[in-house]
Amino acid sequence: MMTSDDFERPVVILTGFGHPTAIASAMEAYMFLADWPARKRDPAHGFVLKACLAAIRGEIEPDTARGLFASWAEKHDLLAPDIAAFVGGRKEGSRGVA
Repeated sequence: MMTSDDFERPVVILTGFGHPTAIASAMEAYMFLADWPARKRDPAHGFVLKACLAAIRGEIEPDTARGLFASWAEKHDLLAPDIAAFVGGRKEGSRGVA
């Protein structure tokens, strides 16, 4: 069941030792950002944090906050590789997927 702040698709980020973690809602993104070390915060961090809060409150669409969070994660080299892009590139032959 989707809540009002769920993302259409989770943002998969790499956390401690490169473990993939799916961030599936504005609340999860907000909690991750709130735990981000103060010394590593920049103006973009504050902007994305506020966007997530606005999505939780229903003031903006959750996927608007998702896009901002994904961009922020990419800027900080936290975004996991898109596995679907690799799988989607496989060719299908007469005997199925190669």
